[in-house]
Amino acid sequence: MPTEVILPKVDMDMATGQISRWFAEEGATVKKGDVLFEIETDKAAMEIDAPASGTLRNVTGKERVDIPVGEPVAWIYADDEIYSAETAQNNAPISPQMGEMSAKPTEGGAVPPTSRSFAPPSALPGISPTRGEIGQSQGERATPLARRLAREAGLKIAEIQGSGPRGRVLRADVEAAVAAKGAAVPAQPTAEIVSPSPADIPSSAPAPAPKPMSDDQVLKLFAEGSYELVPHDNMRKTIARRLVQAKSTIPHFYLTLDCELDALLALRTQLNAAAPTKKTEKGEAPAYKLSVNDMVIKAMAMALMAVPDANASWTDSAMVKHKHADVGVAVSIPGGLITPIIRHADEKTLSVISNEMKDLASRARSRKLKPEEYQGGTTAVSNLGMFGIKDFAAVINPPHATILAVGAGEQRAVVKNGEIKIANVMSVTLSTDHRAVDGALGAELLGAFKRMIENPMGMLV
Repeated sequence: MPTEVILPKVDMDMATGQISRWFAEEGATVKKGDVLFEIETDKAAMEIDAPASGTLRNVTGKERVDIPVGEPVAWIYADDEIYSAETAQNNAPISPQMGEMSAKPTEGGAVPPTSRSFAPPSALPGISPTRGEIGQSQGERATPLARRLAREAGLKIAEIQGSGPRGRVLRADVEAAVAAKGAAVPAQPTAEIVSPSPADIPSSAPAPAPKPMSDDQVLKLFAEGSYELVPHDNMRKTIARRLVQAKSTIPHFYLTLDCELDALLALRTQLNAAAPTKKTEKGEAPAYKLSVNDMVIKAMAMALMAVPDANASWTDSAMVKHKHADVGVAVSIPGGLITPIIRHADEKTLSVISNEMKDLASRARSRKLKPEEYQGGTTAVSNLGMFGIKDFAAVINPPHATILAVGAGEQRAVVKNGEIKIANVMSVTLSTDHRAVDGALGAELLGAFKRMIENPMGMLV
């Protein structure tokens, strides 16, 4: 039977993906392992190989269109499988997933192996490509609730523009259609909570949370023609979803202190000056060049090992205590950001961290990171010091319980032994998940970080 080519799940948070480009065309002969297409997720671009050898047919996956994970995007027919476009589109009795042959048996009752013909599920009568919506035509895909709402409002599903995958009609689409016709949406007490009117709320009860403004409500605030609409890509959608999730479900707690940098800057200068050289395509170059951020990563990792109770992740059933410090580092890329991870940063030297970070950041900006290089981690560092930001508070990235926001190092007046001195000072803010890291524990962690920064020789032993 033909081999189904599906859109794979390459990211733990991935629900849909986009094919950025196909490397093989309809009817092309491919070998197992050949690159078929490039998939673009919210964080990376990955090349997907052919799962079998044969002829590429029924290429249904379009470029730059959201496709649900697991959805077939093409089929590969072996040499002994005869493909008929007319049969596939009109007369195919079964799906290749069901493994039955469509060729008619010979007079003796046997089916010749060289005359088999298969069709993708989307070609079968009564079955839509969204899988499971039996009996719905291409223009009538809808959720059960949307169908019921439309029926009760006297609307036809086929006349409603769907916003779901492949044009599937969702509840919001029906509500919008009903509102457009000036009708009332049928009440659904079992499906949603109806907010009480102000008169029904006792004076001592908290007011209901306001609902976010709809797209139409936002656009009505601006004069038509004074703006342009730029559709969200997958990265922006995922960032928005995860930030709302993080701020809605994680009780953030913030701790801020100042760290003096003079000793760290002096050590950094000495280490860079002592760096051996290596041969490159452009000639000889230093084997490493440490940045302040490299030393911040190392200091945060060592602080977590010094305060192991803070090196944790929250789950409803148990506290996850990590044995190593895997530090994610926020990297800005076009359209958003990504957090590649320095694994076992507590065990690595500063030079190794520096070179690894440069490689990860470079591949992050070209969206060439592998999922295991940006998923997981036990904490994160977000540094905006290079932009002159003095201090800020970062949003925790689940499943982390902490994230360190690093501001710019600058000369400030400090009091030492009753005298005013000038010192290079950096403000840092630790955001903690209060379920996993309490105030005192967070203060202990930040204190350990400050000691590492102000006594940097400790990072070399």
